[in-house]
Amino acid sequence: MATLEEILGRHPGAQSFRFGDSPELCDLLLRLVVAGRKTATCGALRDYPPDDPSRPVVGRRDVATDWEGRPVVVIETTEVTERRFDAVDEAFMLAEGENDTLDGWRRDHRAYFERNGGWSADMMLLCERFRVVEDCAP
Repeated sequence: MATLEEILGRHPGAQSFRFGDSPELCDLLLRLVVAGRKTATCGALRDYPPDDPSRPVVGRRDVATDWEGRPVVVIETTEVTERRFDAVDEAFMLAEGENDTLDGWRRDHRAYFERNGGWSADMMLLCERFRVVEDCAP
């Protein structure tokens, strides 16, 4: 199995990151990505200043790790948009792969944002679509 450093070396400019805010959520989201059900994600725009190197960039490849920092999958960003929480549509919700209804998506994401800095219906999100380019699992 390749190390994180080796994988980052194969993808110049790549960043490493974890999905979610707990080991359990990280594992769930990684399973959805590897299975092809999750092809989008979002975060609070407040967490991504314009000059932040972790901000998604179309065309860049990044390495998603498990909670312990082991590489799991390399993704390539295909789209980055900004939108209000209350303007997320069904197509994006389905691409996130976590819920089957907008109500479920709103409930789960509201809880996530409340745990991580605050939530409001009009908060701005940074929405990213991606594709898997490398499975790093042994």
